[in-house]
Amino acid sequence: MSGIGGVFRGTKNTGVGLATTLRAFLGKNITEQYPEYKHPVMPRFRGRHKLHLHANGLEKCVGCSLCAAACPADCIRVVADENTPDNRVSAGERYAQVYEINMSRCIFCGYCEMACPFDAITLGNDWELADLNRDQMIYTKDMLLADPPTNDEYGMDRRAPTRQGEGLDSATPVWLEETVAREGAQRRRSDRSRRA
Repeated sequence: MSGIGGVFRGTKNTGVGLATTLRAFLGKNITEQYPEYKHPVMPRFRGRHKLHLHANGLEKCVGCSLCAAACPADCIRVVADENTPDNRVSAGERYAQVYEINMSRCIFCGYCEMACPFDAITLGNDWELADLNRDQMIYTKDMLLADPPTNDEYGMDRRAPTRQGEGLDSATPVWLEETVAREGAQRRRSDRSRRA
């Protein structure tokens, strides 16, 4: 008897899966208008790295290499050098003469950001990091100190607005609002059908 019950249970589960697939197949298609319209990222998203400066123009990075030690992918290379009275680069005794991140190896875990005692490196919201050449994926200190580019090589705005005219750092992404509304409507329909 348990064999027949297993067959019926398996058939029922297969039917539920096929119904879900059929509902999605017959439902409304959602077309992304990328790159003109881009979904905003979540507030805690980790994207492109950025090195920061103090208000007086000195670098926050003192070349301690704690970020490189914390990196599980071993993609950060820091070569420290001593500050001199003639050449003052950072507020500490040393500075990062070479600071490189191999973005093709980075797993964007954020350990470098957490390990830094001076908040010299942070992970921002820029996620369009693809390139055709691996050598271009090694970000140097100058690239990390500069702000991310707003236009790509084709002139497209990399920070395109959302449908409501908000920027990429808006509080609630449009796709999240749409998903919550759609799931709420489905939940209300199923509640009504159960009551009836």
